[in-house]
Amino acid sequence: MKAVQFAQYGDPDVLQVREVPDPTPGPGDVLVQVKATTVNRLDLFQRNGSRPVDKLPFTPGLEAAGIVVKDSQGFHAGERVMTTRAARAVGGGGYASMIAVPAEDLVRIPDGVSFEDAVAAGLTASTAWGSLFDIGRVKAGERVLIWAGSSGVGIWAIQFAKQAGAWVVTTTSSNEKVSELRRLGADMVINQREENVREENVAEVIQNNVHGVNLVIELVSTTLQTSIESCTPDGRIVLVGNLGGQQATIDTQQCRLKRVHIIGGGMVHAGTENERHILEMIAAHAVTPIIAETLPVEQAAEAHRRVAAGKTLGKIVLVHS
Repeated sequence: MKAVQFAQYGDPDVLQVREVPDPTPGPGDVLVQVKATTVNRLDLFQRNGSRPVDKLPFTPGLEAAGIVVKDSQGFHAGERVMTTRAARAVGGGGYASMIAVPAEDLVRIPDGVSFEDAVAAGLTASTAWGSLFDIGRVKAGERVLIWAGSSGVGIWAIQFAKQAGAWVVTTTSSNEKVSELRRLGADMVINQREENVREENVAEVIQNNVHGVNLVIELVSTTLQTSIESCTPDGRIVLVGNLGGQQATIDTQQCRLKRVHIIGGGMVHAGTENERHILEMIAAHAVTPIIAETLPVEQAAEAHRRVAAGKTLGKIVLVHS
């Protein structure tokens, strides 16, 4: 089979198409012919060595959608399936044309949802769901701040929070993305570039307009102090990502007096039942995957460059021919 791999750390050009052995399924695995995957930030970190992998050469791809090759573990040949845990598969991640996936990691893709839409939801939608509901315990009527609304997780967190009946404020630094974030459901978009609002002033804008938020989905990490200042008393912050870096300084006195709960999200995944529910919501047009563009998997290096540039809204999907 073919797989896009890197055999050394470096720039996007280290990603190369290689002929590799077909995976051998274990006793609990299902063999899947991969049709689509996406590029996640972690793929870039793994490739450049800032998040080293266990063994080289390495096949990236955190999610994968495709077709079951033969009957196994209750799945039948020809069924369309998706996994957000492709890193656990035999044969590598979604950049491989075939993988053997533990059956418990697979969900069936409902009619009306394409392979591309399934992976465009994939891990980012799973992370957003787990952050909002499993960890954040969002409730109808609450106010939610979602940093980096145009990020993969941000796009889904906005939609899910609105579906749950929450009021949503989000941030962006792009004039072009404001209208799209409003279309996704954001009640308030703080355009830091156009409104000349620095990150540390976001809390002031929120407090002046809505007197604070109950829940923050923190995707930047370096904005943690601003998230604390944005909260109401007894507010919750789910620390999901660190797009801005791993270091943050906070005022512990303010955090203590406001009784703000900071919860580390870890590697957030919704359970497969909720991932199935997400795909059903897509089929029902209750939520919408945002695909920036679709490229052949052979152009993975170019896809990495475009993600690194940070100008896309939505996922770059890689498809296998």
